[in-house]
Amino acid sequence: MKMNLSVTEKKIYKRQIMLFGEKGQKNLKKSTVFIVGAGGLGSAAAFYLAGGGVGRIIIVDSDKVELSNLNRQILHGFRRVGKNKALSAQTTLRALNGNIKIESVTERITAANIDKYAGKADLLLDCLDNFETRFVLNEYAFKNKKPLIFGAIFGYFGQIAFIRPGKSFCLACLFEGSPAKGVFPVVGATPGVIGSLQAMEAIKYLSGAGSNLNSELLTWNGLKQEFRKVKFKRNSHCKVCRKEKK
Repeated sequence: MKMNLSVTEKKIYKRQIMLFGEKGQKNLKKSTVFIVGAGGLGSAAAFYLAGGGVGRIIIVDSDKVELSNLNRQILHGFRRVGKNKALSAQTTLRALNGNIKIESVTERITAANIDKYAGKADLLLDCLDNFETRFVLNEYAFKNKKPLIFGAIFGYFGQIAFIRPGKSFCLACLFEGSPAKGVFPVVGATPGVIGSLQAMEAIKYLSGAGSNLNSELLTWNGLKQEFRKVKFKRNSHCKVCRKEKK
């Protein structure tokens, strides 16, 4: 399907078009991205994907905005405390870019309802802070052959991976179970860095520019400003991706 860019869109995305041309920008415009999590990671990722012209963004979160979120969750603000995060995100992103479609999902994602919302998505973003939903998203990605960009943070540290069903490891290969639940420390800029990297991976993939992480986990140490890539192979005993053909 061809999607022409309006005069206004060409002006908004001028600096990007200089990089990957109108074809790449049109590719973004016709794409749908499914973002699970409107917290710190989701805030940065959604901001740059909306600003970059991804045509349809579906953002999911069942939680409400709290004061303790505001050091890092830049989609929200003091006046949104008590409001659902997905709805708050939708308001912010619509104000940022009125040329794209923003949809909110206020339900918690489960194996039973995920296809209802993610079925037409071209790309999935894991911007979560809980592993129960993270594993649901991972299994759905592999079952439906949808690429998944994983991001996670703790304190001054973060990690990201571009997961390709049938070609790379999956999250169940990396994590055998869920860590203990609890409140963890975080500097606001940490999810800003990792969420921005998730947006970069998404924009490259959707526009056709550059290359993505390939069977690698990219880690970031904010205290030392160091990045490191670690190669991982698929776990032959993984309960999720061992079922997939290479």
